[in-house]
Amino acid sequence: MKNTKEQIRLLPLSHREQTWLGVQFEYTAALQQVVKKIKHIKWSKTNRCWYLPFTKECYDELISMVLPLANVDSSALKQHKSTETVKNTKKPSAPKPAPAQTSQHYKDTVLIHTVNQHVLPLMRQTLILKAYSPSTIRTYLNEMSVFLQAIKCEVADTFPVNRIKAYLQYCFEQLKLSENTLHSRMNALKFYYEQVLKKEKFFWEIPRPKKRLQLPKLLNETELSRLFNALQNKKHKAILFTAYSAGLRVSEVVNLTIADIDSERMQIRVANGKGKKDRYVNLSPVLLDILRSYIKDYKPCPKKYLFESEQTGLAYPIRTVQQIFTNAKNSAGILKQVGIHSLRHSFATHLLDKGTDIKYIKELLGHFNIKTTERYLHVSKNTLVNIVSPLDDLMKNSKIEW
Repeated sequence: MKNTKEQIRLLPLSHREQTWLGVQFEYTAALQQVVKKIKHIKWSKTNRCWYLPFTKECYDELISMVLPLANVDSSALKQHKSTETVKNTKKPSAPKPAPAQTSQHYKDTVLIHTVNQHVLPLMRQTLILKAYSPSTIRTYLNEMSVFLQAIKCEVADTFPVNRIKAYLQYCFEQLKLSENTLHSRMNALKFYYEQVLKKEKFFWEIPRPKKRLQLPKLLNETELSRLFNALQNKKHKAILFTAYSAGLRVSEVVNLTIADIDSERMQIRVANGKGKKDRYVNLSPVLLDILRSYIKDYKPCPKKYLFESEQTGLAYPIRTVQQIFTNAKNSAGILKQVGIHSLRHSFATHLLDKGTDIKYIKELLGHFNIKTTERYLHVSKNTLVNIVSPLDDLMKNSKIEW
C-alpha cells in the first residue's frame, strides 16, 4: 500500500550563533497545526522553516507529535552527529593559524559542499581586513551560506552570471523574500565575487528590487508622557530620556561614556556611530539635570560608560534596553507596534514640527543622505495641518444630514 504520509526533514540549523533543530516540510494545514503546538518551537523567516532547541527532550516531543501524520527524515542529523564524533575522536594536533575563521557558526554550514568550504573563511577574512562592522559581517556570511547550500555541489567561484540571476529570481518568486532581504543577499554575493575574487564587476547588470517606502513609526507627545511616567527605575528613565532627547540609536546610547557628556559646550559626542561616523549632538539642559541626578543617586556609580551593566561593568546590553522600552510601552498601555527606535523617529518628527530646518536634523541624526531624512516630511503634521479636506467644505456649504 502506498504511504500517504507527509515528509518532515530534520536538520541542524545554525541560527543567531547557536545550533538549533530545524524542521522543514511542505505546508499542509493539519501538519502546520500540530507543529505549532510543539513546545519552544519558533518560525525563522530567514531560513523559511521551524526550529527549536537542539535537545533530546525537544527531539522526542517533536517525534511523538508528528509521527502520526508524517514520516521523519533525520539523515542530516545523523551526518551532523557523525561529523561531531569524528572531530571529538581525533588526536589533538598542533594549533592552526586563524582558528576563529572556522569557529564561527553560520546557517547550516554542515550542509555546504566540500568544494565550497573555503568560501566563508575567505570572505570573512576579507570583511575583517576591510573593517566591516560585526553586524554586516554576520549578515553577509549568513546570506552567502544560504546561497552555497542552494547551489549544492556546484563550484561557487565559477558560478555563471545567468545562473545567479536565475537564483535571485527564485528567491523572489518562490521563497517570497522581502526586498530588504534580497538586497542583503545581493550585497553579499556582490562582495564575494567583486571584492574577494576580484572578478569583473557584473552586478550592475542585475536589476535591484525596488524597496518599499516605509514611513517612520513614532509616538506623539501624549504617548511619550505616558511612556516616561510608566518608568520607576531612575536609570531606565535616564536611558530612554537620552535616546529621545538626542535622537540616538540604541547602539549609540549604550556606548556613551561619561566623558562624552560635555556640560560646558552642552554637547554629546557620539563616537563611532553608524558608518563609523563621529558626530556631536545637542545636550538638553533638562537631560543634563536628569543625568546628574541619576549618577549621583544610582549605586554602583558608573565608572566609564554612562549606562553600565552591574554584572560586567561594561556597556549596557542592547537587548536589555529594548526590553526596558517594551516593558514601559506595555505598562503605559500603548498599542502601537513600535520599538525603541521610535524614540529617534519621534525626535526627528517633533523637531520638524517645530520648524527646525531638515538639513540640521540630518546632521543631528547622522544621516549620510538627505533623502533618508526626508522621510520625516511624510509624517510631520505641519505638512498636513493646513490642508482642508473637501468633506469639511462640503459639510460647511451644503445641507447634509448625518
